[in-house]
Amino acid sequence: MGLVLLLGQVSGAQAEGVELNQISAAKVEDGLELSFSTRFTLSPAVEDALMKGVPVYFAADVTVLRSRWYWRDVRAARTSRSWRLEWKSLTRQFRVSNEGLSRSYATLSEALSSLRGVSSWHVADLKDIDDDGRYYLEFSYRLDTSQLPKPMQIGLGSPQGWNMNVERTFQLNPDFSIRSGS
Repeated sequence: MGLVLLLGQVSGAQAEGVELNQISAAKVEDGLELSFSTRFTLSPAVEDALMKGVPVYFAADVTVLRSRWYWRDVRAARTSRSWRLEWKSLTRQFRVSNEGLSRSYATLSEALSSLRGVSSWHVADLKDIDDDGRYYLEFSYRLDTSQLPKPMQIGLGSPQGWNMNVERTFQLNPDFSIRSGS
């Protein structure tokens, strides 16, 4: 039942236009929770496609792994979350959808701020994490181009502005907070 929260300020964690501002992990009654926030702006190409009615998807992936010295590390848990951002020209609003819930926003900046982070995201069950293990987590947040319409995916090898992502690995302390300096 002990709630342990350590905010890990992440500096210099920028890759391909997405900056990871903050990330923290906490062991709670039913498992492990993660909170994070990012900072980014859409490139002109992505914003142009969005304004022409193409929905844009963002995805966050977390994998919790247990270190083992005698064999490959074992995956304790894996989870993903995705967001759909779209422009509704009829109502002149931006809509963000996540896990079956949708919310409309008047401006693009309001819509983007709603999908830049998560608070208290359940990433592992208590049965999957032991107190005697050494764990680390792999985190990624990205613009998910695999969800774009197929004609748009052709030739998206590495065009300017469509490759927005950040990937980081964090060691966890025995209390499952993120080790500072990771």
